[in-house]
Amino acid sequence: MRERITPTPEELAHVAHVRADLVRAVQHVAEGRHSPLVRALVAGSAARGTFLRDRLDIDFFLLFPPELPRAKLEEEGLALAGAILTNPERKYAEHPYLRGKFQGYVVDVVPGYSISDPAKPLSAVDRTPFHDEFLRAHQTPSIVSEVRLTKLFLRSLGIYGSEARKEGFSGYLVELVLLQFGTLHALLEAARVWRIPVRLCPPGQEPPRLPPDVALILPDAVDPNRNVASALSRRNLALFILGAAAYLAHPSEEWFELPTPRRLSLAEALAGVARRGTHVAVVEVPRPTLVDDTLYPQLRKAERAIAEETVRAGFEVVGSACAAGPNALLVLIEVAHGRLSGVRVQDGPPAGLDRVGSFLEKWTAPGAPASQGPYVREDGRLGIEVRRTERDLEAVLSSTIPRLSLGKDISPAANERTQVRALADQPETPELDGALVELLGKRLPWLGPH
Repeated sequence: MRERITPTPEELAHVAHVRADLVRAVQHVAEGRHSPLVRALVAGSAARGTFLRDRLDIDFFLLFPPELPRAKLEEEGLALAGAILTNPERKYAEHPYLRGKFQGYVVDVVPGYSISDPAKPLSAVDRTPFHDEFLRAHQTPSIVSEVRLTKLFLRSLGIYGSEARKEGFSGYLVELVLLQFGTLHALLEAARVWRIPVRLCPPGQEPPRLPPDVALILPDAVDPNRNVASALSRRNLALFILGAAAYLAHPSEEWFELPTPRRLSLAEALAGVARRGTHVAVVEVPRPTLVDDTLYPQLRKAERAIAEETVRAGFEVVGSACAAGPNALLVLIEVAHGRLSGVRVQDGPPAGLDRVGSFLEKWTAPGAPASQGPYVREDGRLGIEVRRTERDLEAVLSSTIPRLSLGKDISPAANERTQVRALADQPETPELDGALVELLGKRLPWLGPH
């Protein structure tokens, strides 16, 4: 297995040659433009040889003087990148960068600032050279081999990658953890009994301002005020902990195989919902023009807000899921029953309070939507049974969603193209299939399909 994922000496030499060519190519263009480029370097797994043999994208960083305005940084970075890449495509993170091909490899060319103190970055990528130098100084060939194996294990669980869409382990996090534990086996032995939040640093040395839902705490080796694992979700860390115990109980090479992408068609989902005796509604919102790392936190906030509102309306929520396509965002809500009863019980004040009078006045007025009451309940409080005007889940969500705070850039109230449909009425798209797997295909990956 190690042979399958370990680059050959010839492949490593070829990648080193490509790295050198990249630097020479961009320096040549920079000289011709009289660009203020300070330094160009390949960093990450391509620089340290920690990439998997079947997966190598090159991260190439162009570093400029700290005093260069951000707009000029972007302009120069894109100009230099565009001159050396074929088929360049503009991408966005904290600021724009280009992705394209160079000598057959996919290369991300990212501009940043050349700084002297990694604790004071001016952009998100400015610490990268310091990360590279630290790891080069501390890694050994055996640790590099274990890093590759660990990445493959995480990839088989679907939790490798720190982008907001995945919320998994970053490559840098993996390499720091392996420096601490030495081998994947030692890491798994430790992880099998972890309790979240996990602290991989001495007490009192945690980075400041950690969020309450932090999963794993490991200070950055070059900036102790930064938590390297900030992108890792509790859900994915819990999956890793369970996977560690399961692997150690039954080790096999199957744990290092890439999982088969799962899909659930609309017809299969409807059949499953019928067997479960539940109901699924789909909220579709036009996608705003945002990069994934900005979009997904907002989309997950929208999912939580819609699920919480569904509970407040009186439904029993079984589960929820979300997905983003090129044109639309989807939030799926599964409830035990898709139609509420004709009445709901509303609490009133206890007898003796001043506001009893206003409560009685409101609910005995002509036209009040009372089905029964007011009356005194067993606990001494007033109660009223109110007629529901909207009982179907889709109707309830259609009326309440415009009032919800779903995310800074997701605003159904201002967009008439927001749709709420029963699952059977939703057009089938790849993003719907993916959300259906998340909603109706929940199962630990090593257990296989139902």
